[in-house]
Amino acid sequence: MDKIKYSIIIPIFNEAKAIAKVILNLSTYLKAHEIDSPYEILAIDDGSTDGTYNILNGLKLEELKIFCNPYNKGYGSALKLGAAKANGRYLIFYDGDGQHNPEDVKRLIEERNGYDMVVGERQGCQGPWTRQPGKKILKWLASYLVDFKIPDLNSGLRLVNREKFNKHVQLYPNGFSLSTTITMAFLKAGCNVKYIPIKVNKRVGTSTVSPRDALKTFVLITRIITLFSPMRFFIPISMLFALATVVSVINDIMLSNISDTSILLFIATIFIFSFGVILDQIAAVRREINK
Repeated sequence: MDKIKYSIIIPIFNEAKAIAKVILNLSTYLKAHEIDSPYEILAIDDGSTDGTYNILNGLKLEELKIFCNPYNKGYGSALKLGAAKANGRYLIFYDGDGQHNPEDVKRLIEERNGYDMVVGERQGCQGPWTRQPGKKILKWLASYLVDFKIPDLNSGLRLVNREKFNKHVQLYPNGFSLSTTITMAFLKAGCNVKYIPIKVNKRVGTSTVSPRDALKTFVLITRIITLFSPMRFFIPISMLFALATVVSVINDIMLSNISDTSILLFIATIFIFSFGVILDQIAAVRREINK
């Protein structure tokens, strides 16, 4: 058998209603529409309790490999386990809830030349409307911090260069924020990223994403940007403090007295800006070391 080039990783948690159809449809499509190299499908059962493992074990497919977490560790943990077990040069992430269409895997492969990551930009259902405002805010913030307009921050369908993925693996969380983290890490590291439009289906079952995942994502975005480009974060903050200092000083001049507030604001402005400069230098040294 030729060397495997593509490892399709499917993270799974309690997807008994959908997973057999998802994997069989994917396998059937890929066999009918030959891709340019052998591939493998890695099903990662993230501690399912609904009989998912038994269903996976009953699928007798030569290209299917099954790995399990002993208990539910999270979406990101499943993807990282899959990446560690993968043999392919490229990793393809493919959700196990029925949202994705097999033909889009072939499209990712066809668009990979010259790119370190190709991401499916979702055009259809993207979850409950109540989550959309929060998603838009996070997408805007992430786009500003990486200085790149991100069409889809946390799409679960993507092809990534395994070597580049492993280079930043220490940054990836175990939860749903891995998709956000890898997007920002690749962009800030200067990797070539491409988005292609895809249609998605309504997922089978109930999403396990909770509101607290949005807070975790915000914290991770801040963490990543301080590692890769701190000044994008600290300059706006220092400017706000500088503006507050000017306003306070003007008020003090009118009262013919320099207050402690003005002094503290001035010191805070200098401190925050200097701290950002130091972190920026550390980030630059880190990038040189990791080249």
